[in-house]
Amino acid sequence: MIKNAQNIPPADQLLAVARDTIAREVEGLNAIAAALDDRFITLVEKIAGLKGRVIISGMGKSGHIGRKIAATLASTGTPAYFVHPSEASHGDLGMITPDDLVLCLSNSGETHELRDVIAYTRRFSVTLVALVRRKTSLLVEAADIAIVLPEVPEASPVGAPTTSTTMMLAFGDALAVALMEYKGFSRENFGTYHPGGKLGTQFLRVANLMHGEEELPLVADTLKMQEAILTMTAKRFGCAGVVDAAGELAGIITDGDLRRNMGDGLMDQRAADVMNRTPITIQPDTLAAEALSIMNSKSITCLFVVADKKPVGILHIHDCLRAGVM
Repeated sequence: MIKNAQNIPPADQLLAVARDTIAREVEGLNAIAAALDDRFITLVEKIAGLKGRVIISGMGKSGHIGRKIAATLASTGTPAYFVHPSEASHGDLGMITPDDLVLCLSNSGETHELRDVIAYTRRFSVTLVALVRRKTSLLVEAADIAIVLPEVPEASPVGAPTTSTTMMLAFGDALAVALMEYKGFSRENFGTYHPGGKLGTQFLRVANLMHGEEELPLVADTLKMQEAILTMTAKRFGCAGVVDAAGELAGIITDGDLRRNMGDGLMDQRAADVMNRTPITIQPDTLAAEALSIMNSKSITCLFVVADKKPVGILHIHDCLRAGVM
């Protein structure tokens, strides 16, 4: 506890302590990277072949790291969840099945609260993996696979978990990324698990935002412009798609086309006489961000969405902006 201002170290001393802390943790990261061996590969293969899920457990600081590892695995295609060891002893052990794999995190490997989890895995032949700091411990002896952290001192002068928890966190990230590589997990797969927020908008497809067929402003190529304009007005997209006898998109009429063709005979012309015969279109599975980029670069506000040359939807620039696509 700081008793008075005279006890506060100078700024340069605090910066030196902070930089030394980070340097010590970098040392730990380098050490664990170098220590990865065949046990890591075995673990990746076991998890990739699981019928069940990865259950992670740990107490205190290890538990906090365990929650993050579980969240990272789950979001990258490996079903995983965290089970608190104390809750496990009061009924949550029933969440663990023989098809699962249990990963226990512990600094000492002797964490009392983990003993029931360890005993349960031994009783029901559930694969047990240990991620620990001490080579000799109850957890290491019981584990099917034991990952022991390199002997790098904690960055904290009082021995508080710092370097060790950083190494655990990095190990979890390495495991998740290696599993992604093993499974061929793609950016599109990642987007499926992150539909919300900025990250989710990066993976939105045109099909997620477009207006469907019932809202399409479509007119036949033989239709008189007087009726075509009524359709454009009613649908409120500022344009109309022109389809031929086969139902394929033959062209597009925009407000600009109307102005360019304004004259005494406009209303008597057919839609085919006024339309732009080379409309810019897009596919339903195109990323919405790409569609927005096209509209911006071409200075247009709408894109017809086509599949097999037939219009199946329409996308307005406002649809992208409302969804947060940038």
